[in-house]
Amino acid sequence: MNDPLFQSRNEYQRSILLESDAAGNPFDQFGMWLKQAEEEKVMDYNAFTLSTIGSNGFPHCRIVLLRSFDREGFVFFTNYQSNKANEMADCDKVCMNFYWNTLERQVRIYGVTRKVGDSESEAYFRSRPRENQLAAWASPQSREVRTREELEQSITHFANEFEGRDVPRPDYWGGYRIIPHYFEFWQGRPSRLHDRLIYRVDEDFEWFMNRLAP
Repeated sequence: MNDPLFQSRNEYQRSILLESDAAGNPFDQFGMWLKQAEEEKVMDYNAFTLSTIGSNGFPHCRIVLLRSFDREGFVFFTNYQSNKANEMADCDKVCMNFYWNTLERQVRIYGVTRKVGDSESEAYFRSRPRENQLAAWASPQSREVRTREELEQSITHFANEFEGRDVPRPDYWGGYRIIPHYFEFWQGRPSRLHDRLIYRVDEDFEWFMNRLAP
């Protein structure tokens, strides 16, 4: 076969992932890999695919940005009237997937979502560039608009409305925390014999580790 899709492949050789080298807690392991992605200058190293379940029964995926994480969970921000927000209101189960191609790594996380408090959403909103704050007001996220010009006119409208003062956070905009119960750390290896370590919680809410076949 001469189809380039049939011939496209790489031998992953950058690293290994053994149980003896992995952290006992998945949050610590994730923190180490995230830091290495930052140091490696992976573009948008904090980007992940967020998968939700739509009302049609299909999974819906999109890229969002991780803004903080600790042992309580993973936080991102969005419009509470968006499609993903509506889907999370109907079904709080989601999947996250981080992919760092230059490190030959990915992390898959299952969890449930909860809205963060107003103070946390307010603090992040205040840290955003003013233009991004205005966009939160101007964009009816996930809804149809007629033209690009309509969006630009909406930006101009709110820029004028809030001229000379701080842009307030819309009450329909804020954060979510994904509370995980399953992690999979994938490290590419030669000949497709990849390393896959998973962490799950037991009945006592303690994390334990297993290996999956590639």
